[in-house]
Amino acid sequence: MNAFYPSTLHRFVLLAMVLLVFHAAACDSNTPEDNFVVTYDPAFSAANFQGKAITHPFLPLPPGKTWELRGQTEDGEERILVEVLPETREVDGVTATVVRDRVYLEGSLVEDTFDWFAQDDDGNVWYLGEDSKEIENGQVVSTEGSWESGVDGAQAGIVMPATPTVGQAYQQEFYAGEAEDRGRVLSVDESVTVAAGSFTGCIKTEDTTRLEPDVLEYKYYCPDVGLVLEENLEDDERFELQAITGQ
Repeated sequence: MNAFYPSTLHRFVLLAMVLLVFHAAACDSNTPEDNFVVTYDPAFSAANFQGKAITHPFLPLPPGKTWELRGQTEDGEERILVEVLPETREVDGVTATVVRDRVYLEGSLVEDTFDWFAQDDDGNVWYLGEDSKEIENGQVVSTEGSWESGVDGAQAGIVMPATPTVGQAYQQEFYAGEAEDRGRVLSVDESVTVAAGSFTGCIKTEDTTRLEPDVLEYKYYCPDVGLVLEENLEDDERFELQAITGQ
């Protein structure tokens, strides 16, 4: 699953399908407390994007800004750098903001991903795809998880609703068998303390994927800051915002 927010590839057999329903995995100690349904019907249209900057209060992505998060894993310390690049990319007819997401394990680069986001005219932030590379000893060993909206049946999803409300569920991405992350808003009034400081009025989301039913992540987004905390319940990992640099 994408930090800032995810086999044999399967094509859609019915391109005219407008409704896809996904059910959460059965409950256990490392899965959501109750099943929930995500209806995939986002009414994506390139005409609803005017190329504006991403200014969502819970997910602002101004070019030049970098977020640094750190956490301890069973393999050692992991450092995540999320950098909004000044460049854009045309994806499925939309001019997307390019965000580079790098993961370092004990100082060595292990993941290097370019994500594509855009904000529609209603204020929703969309996830349009990613170019993801897994790295070992300086060499790319996998591009699993990469996808692009409009290519090979892949479809964009909403990664941050315009006005998050408790219980709201949404499909964040869809590329069958490769990228099927989804989210749900659990709270809109959280107080969070991390290495970078204390924040109030934050939203808490629950992220899951049908491809890995045991995976459950909680993410906390705070006003005018963005992502400040990510908790991976399956592996008991916690990644805290350390600092924000740039404009």
